[in-house]
Amino acid sequence: MSLPPEKASELKQIIHQQLVKMDVHGRIREVLAEAIREELAPEHQQLSTEDLIKALRQRGIIDDVMKELKFVTDGNEKEKTSAPKPSTHFIDREPPALKKTNIDPTRRYLYLQVLGGKAFLEHLQEPEPLPGQTCSTFTLCLHFRNQRFRTKPVPCACEPDFHDGFLLEVHKESLGDGSKMVDATTMLSICDPVHMVLIKTDTFGETTLVASYFLEWRSVLAVENGVTNVAVELLGVGTESKVSVGVLNIRLEVYPQLNKTLSPEATNTQFALERQKTAEKERLFLVYAKQWWREYLQIRPTHNVRLVKIFAQDENGVNRPVCSYIRPLRAGRLLDTPRQAARFVSVLGYERALGIGGGGGKQEQWCTLLAFLSRNKGDCEDHANLLCSLLLGFGLEAFVCVGTKAKGVPHTWVMTCGTDGTITFWESLTGHRYIHIPVNPDAPPLVEQPKLLHPYRTIGCIFNHQKFLGNCQPSDAVEVCVFDLHDESKWKPMSEKAINSVCPPGTTSSVPPFPPLCASTVDAAVASNEMELQLRILVSEHRKDLRLSTVWDDHLSYLLSPALAAYELERTTGISAGNEEFQDAIRRAVPDGHTFKGFPIHFVYRNARRAFATCLRSPFCEEIVCCRGDQVRLAVRVRVFPYPESACAVWIMFACKYRSVL
Repeated sequence: MSLPPEKASELKQIIHQQLVKMDVHGRIREVLAEAIREELAPEHQQLSTEDLIKALRQRGIIDDVMKELKFVTDGNEKEKTSAPKPSTHFIDREPPALKKTNIDPTRRYLYLQVLGGKAFLEHLQEPEPLPGQTCSTFTLCLHFRNQRFRTKPVPCACEPDFHDGFLLEVHKESLGDGSKMVDATTMLSICDPVHMVLIKTDTFGETTLVASYFLEWRSVLAVENGVTNVAVELLGVGTESKVSVGVLNIRLEVYPQLNKTLSPEATNTQFALERQKTAEKERLFLVYAKQWWREYLQIRPTHNVRLVKIFAQDENGVNRPVCSYIRPLRAGRLLDTPRQAARFVSVLGYERALGIGGGGGKQEQWCTLLAFLSRNKGDCEDHANLLCSLLLGFGLEAFVCVGTKAKGVPHTWVMTCGTDGTITFWESLTGHRYIHIPVNPDAPPLVEQPKLLHPYRTIGCIFNHQKFLGNCQPSDAVEVCVFDLHDESKWKPMSEKAINSVCPPGTTSSVPPFPPLCASTVDAAVASNEMELQLRILVSEHRKDLRLSTVWDDHLSYLLSPALAAYELERTTGISAGNEEFQDAIRRAVPDGHTFKGFPIHFVYRNARRAFATCLRSPFCEEIVCCRGDQVRLAVRVRVFPYPESACAVWIMFACKYRSVL
């Protein structure tokens, strides 16, 4: 990389100032004098440059200089983050400030640049967005070896204007010698791909999964100068997984540059061996799964109608063993308890995967975790897989259950087995927990049976990352099901060795690694204030249409906060607290002869107009918003509770007080 003369002289000046500031010259003279005394006194031999550098390195002077030198990433190329701030639109397009980062010179990096796209033909007729106009956008999300990145949102177009760069650390997890700079051969053994997910966000903030692609980056190791350009063809998802949606131009560069590159034959041979090994493992597992299924059907002919799911299709239409969708996932400092994890999963959006055309048939699509998190919504299977992975990370024995709800609707939920034999069902879409107490069908009629509290009707199989068990009890009804998982007359297990052969860890497989969870970027106070202000405007306009005046009571609005906090606490922990103080405060705020009415409601999105339209469908809320009477005072309070991945639980309470006139 060459610099213009003025830049080169400027860089030299900066380095000189840093060396003077640290008094490096003085320290070098001391080391030189010491080295001459030690080395030259006995034999009077010549002291080479290498000897001097070795002496400086031994005394830590070179390391001190390297620590003080900081690299500044280019604002147009590296990933950027911005501080939370009030926004007037759903998409933040303000240019963020430059971000400084320290680059470890002893580590190897892959610099991945996204240099625009082309042939996104679905947006061929898309008009150019006007300045300040909110339009649909594309965002590209990436995951590589426990590192996650996302591009700036760019307007949807036939040739989207992506221009972002990301510095991916290749040696993130230690492979034995963490301090050693990895060479090309070691990098060739790192078979993790760069997972890229393209998300489209419409003008209402609704997200759609456009494409999911696994980039094989190791081809750059066979390029002479360590730089290569790749045209990546993105295919659609679900029923469109064979249809091209567009092409991304990717530039890959190894930093620092490799001393020795590999031959294309070496990389191609490695790729072929990996594919062959994976294909053979998957073939053997398929043979075993077919044999297991034949044995399962021989137990009882009615087993062929039970929901026993061994394979599931991902967003790219690839059949994967269901166990590969689960892995113990630790949330670090982002989630503190299993119940908080259940609450987090429940506030991620729910959307059924639907096919094209009529019939209302459900399309099967189990998303990879990055696709689910990037889109921030998914089907019940996605929620159950994530919740099971988080509960396993918290040290619980958790399984995903496949069965049906009322009216025979297929459903998945999560089950945990306590050390005392307690079976708990977790509904991933709501966060509710149910203790399972089986009904004894052989008990006398007068014996009182436990009441059925959960919505589940039948169960066909359960699985996690290591186990798969098919229900082979006489009835698959959940209420009579006994969860003695060690009794093979009740639950037929698959071989754990067979499952481990195709599911990570410790295997070369086509299963994508799990990304880490990201902290929320939502400022709770700013988001709450914004939404509350928008709701006040909407209420005032609605009442104005009804020829009613609107007077807000700020004090009453503030008093609603404890109730909203208590509702969220109850959803998270199952414990209700603070109701007495809330009721006492309201009684003090409402004078004698006045009536108070309140209406709380919960959402998992922050679109104020959409939330208000939903609220008005409730006659209780409409009664408050359209309240008529003497001395009517209105109040509204919004409380946004942020969770990882910028998911939010939003609580709104509308209230009014007025003089009762009979």
